Amino acid sequence: MTTFTKEVVRNYSPLTLAFLGDSVYELLVRHKIVSDGSCPVKKLHNKAVAKVRACYQAAGVKAVESLLTDEESDIIRRGRNANSTVPKSASVGEYRMATGLETLFGYLYLIGEHRRIEELFEVIYEGESEKVDC
Repeated sequence: MTTFTKEVVRNYSPLTLAFLGDSVYELLVRHKIVSDGSCPVKKLHNKAVAKVRACYQAAGVKAVESLLTDEESDIIRRGRNANSTVPKSASVGEYRMATGLETLFGYLYLIGEHRRIEELFEVIYEGESEKVDC
């Protein structure tokens, strides 16, 4: 798998990074759910959907905010400020924050910071965002 320099990846549009980061995040959620044990696919799907919703991801940003470097905070800000169409299932604020998180995960993935992704994901999955009711 090819990794890129930070300089190259910083030139990618935030929404391109979010496009990739969305799949990285969802794969981590699915892996975590499956590692809890086998169960019917419909239950697996429902658990995954609950964890990848914009409101959950927005809460995840708040859970990791204090752990972020200045560079990571800047990447989230770029993603949050990118213009995209907001679905009816989320508020504008939640959706933009979720896009920021996905942008960060895409960025970290492309530069090969997989351990950092896992570190942040664990805090999100097991942390305060676990208490989100959306």
